[in-house]
Amino acid sequence: MATQTQLPDDFKCPISLEVMSDPVILSSGHTFDRASIQRWLDSGHRTCPITKLPLPEHPCLIPNHALRSLISNYTLVTPSKPQPCSHPQTLVSALTSPSSAIGTKLDSLTHLARLTKRDSSARRKLTESGAVPAVLKFIDSEDPVLQEKALPLLLNLSLDDDNKVGLVAEGVINRVVKILSVGSPDCRAIAATVITSLAVVEVNKATIGEYPDAIRALVGLLVAGKGREKKEAATALYAICSYADNRRRAIECGAVPILIGLSESGLERAMEVLGLLVKCKEGREEMMKVNGCVKVVAEVLRKGSSRGVQYGLFTLNCLCNYSESFCLEARNEGVLEICMGLVEEENEKIKRYAGSLIQTLRGNHAIA
Repeated sequence: MATQTQLPDDFKCPISLEVMSDPVILSSGHTFDRASIQRWLDSGHRTCPITKLPLPEHPCLIPNHALRSLISNYTLVTPSKPQPCSHPQTLVSALTSPSSAIGTKLDSLTHLARLTKRDSSARRKLTESGAVPAVLKFIDSEDPVLQEKALPLLLNLSLDDDNKVGLVAEGVINRVVKILSVGSPDCRAIAATVITSLAVVEVNKATIGEYPDAIRALVGLLVAGKGREKKEAATALYAICSYADNRRRAIECGAVPILIGLSESGLERAMEVLGLLVKCKEGREEMMKVNGCVKVVAEVLRKGSSRGVQYGLFTLNCLCNYSESFCLEARNEGVLEICMGLVEEENEKIKRYAGSLIQTLRGNHAIA
């Protein structure tokens, strides 16, 4: 496959400067890799990174199928130095053959994971070849090395939207939930990322939430995991809790006090999950039970990133509209003064949320 330096500059994202795997067109007419432009938008920007022209509040990202096809075809036909990697079908055969040695299977998993990391056509061909059951078998393996090699490949296969529902139907959730509880630290982090990937499809969010112990395992990882595991578990919860029923399930599993504690320790993704859980009455009531909740959120408003501040403002607004005691506590923590400074921010969402919270704190309009 052609290297990054061999590919035309037009194939590279203007933000990441890496070859685009999922090019999308912004309303300004410029193309970016979806992941990069989504991070730009999620941070509150509403201008084109290149032209600086304003964008709508909810920008539409249009897939650039022509460029994606060009990139795929170019990497397939561009001459490159011989690589010590077998043909994909040979690798698949090595995976599925009972006579293949463990070392051969490990090499095949490594090469296939590398091949499918950026190449969507390779992911599609591998799925069509019937390799998924073999990959799942290795994830079920008692051999931790096989499991650790198979999980990145499963994650890659889950990146394509066309694969997401099929992988769930193949029984992926059962496997990754088990790994969340008993896998190695790296495996647990990847397993949580697989759930995040699968949850991109709306129907999968409901399926994941209904699966016994799925949400409980993620909440458990928030407690038992290390840095990366906690972050990936919080990201997975954020992905599946956009589905309302899953918010209540997470709350029932004791997520609220854990997330508040993690927000206090600096994990901003935890604040984002709280911004979803606060939308339901059960979530607000649980937050009211946690001593120092307002103080933690106020600290996020003072020191957090733009995204953390957005979710902190939204969370406090919901809480203060729900309870007079929260309004009083927020004023005592200096939230009104913080918001007075935030309305001067360039980020439109922060300005709007801060303005709304100022009105709430000044008017003290609590709801039942």
